[in-house]
Amino acid sequence: MPFEFDTSLHTAQALDAADTLAHFKQQFYFPQHNGKDVIYFCGNSLGLQPKTVEAAVQQELNDWKTLAIAGFSKAKTPWLYYQEYIKPSLAKIVGAKENEVTVMNTLTVNLHLLLLSFYKPTKQRYKIMMEAGAFPSDQYAVETLVKHFGLNPDDCIVEIAPRENEKILREEDIINAIQQNAETLAVVMFGGINYYTGQLFNMQNITAAAHKVGAVAGFDLAHVAGNVPVQLHDWNVDFACWCNYKYLNGGPGCVGGLYVHEKYANDINTPRLAGWWGNEESIRFKMEKGFIPKTNASGWNISTAQVLNTVSLKASLAIFDEADMNELRKKSIQLTAYLEFLLKQLNNLSFEIITPSSADERGAQLCLYFTKHGKAIHDKMIENGIVVDYREPGVIRVAPAPLYCSYENVFQFYEILKNNF
Repeated sequence: MPFEFDTSLHTAQALDAADTLAHFKQQFYFPQHNGKDVIYFCGNSLGLQPKTVEAAVQQELNDWKTLAIAGFSKAKTPWLYYQEYIKPSLAKIVGAKENEVTVMNTLTVNLHLLLLSFYKPTKQRYKIMMEAGAFPSDQYAVETLVKHFGLNPDDCIVEIAPRENEKILREEDIINAIQQNAETLAVVMFGGINYYTGQLFNMQNITAAAHKVGAVAGFDLAHVAGNVPVQLHDWNVDFACWCNYKYLNGGPGCVGGLYVHEKYANDINTPRLAGWWGNEESIRFKMEKGFIPKTNASGWNISTAQVLNTVSLKASLAIFDEADMNELRKKSIQLTAYLEFLLKQLNNLSFEIITPSSADERGAQLCLYFTKHGKAIHDKMIENGIVVDYREPGVIRVAPAPLYCSYENVFQFYEILKNNF
């Protein structure tokens, strides 16, 4: 039976006492406010630093200092294959085979590279479909891609918007739009979770609908990876990319993640922009002309593995392996439901929770829409030791990441809002 929430501290403490993941909170550093840990509900923008990161980075610095070039083969974790060490954990998190994932560059760079592989406009098929109000980088990437091919974005980009007076998209409208553009649609490219509303899209159904009309389906998983378990391979998703510094705690600007379904990854004729790190390893150092890609997602790697930009992610993923993504999701569903319950008890603040109420349509993030004074209210939250972020127009995003946020953190958040606003 669902847990019966109430507004007592005892309930929060009881939930924490029953939480088998509660001990992971001690494995992270928290910023301080008035000598206490902040209430950190901003893992959807930047995850906290695992306490294991410092030693992991220091190990690579020591190996660089003492081994120099020999570190590629003789470092404690040899640098030559650094991206390979990340694959097992990431594959589990995004529901892929290990040969379908890799790490390289950053999210939007990877999105550009993947779109160049999968968007092949013809006179008949030239449209790209995305959600209206997608994150600006996604909008810019698609706009400039279309222009790269000498096409007009107004003719080629189809944006699906919510209905009048609604703030989230209806799945039926997405599917209908795909069907209505069946003859001209080349690519469907959505954010897995919309950054502004927190809406989790049904990627399996969107992918199936795209394939039914002959289009390919790809996703920006920036707000999904490490937040909601997905099954990219089983859903037959064609491509995806994500950043690793949000829920996956890889550190600011850390290396990005990339997925390509094995039907493309295993095919050396799948088009891509190439560099020597994607070349077949057995002949890479022959330095010969003629690119022969690896027969896996690493065939999209371009440059040498970014060791110092990947080591923090490697340390964090070890924690995810121990915690298990499915267990984190179970806690997240209850933690977010508890947050929603408490927010609905507040009568001193006027806001609308625009994130869907169904657990199947959201992750750890609830978006609070304020018609007035949203930025000022956000700033006051920061002054009271609550770390959340603000997005124009009028939305405060609240994201209790289950790996290091507790039920008592949620209760404290509620108490501060009830007593100080």
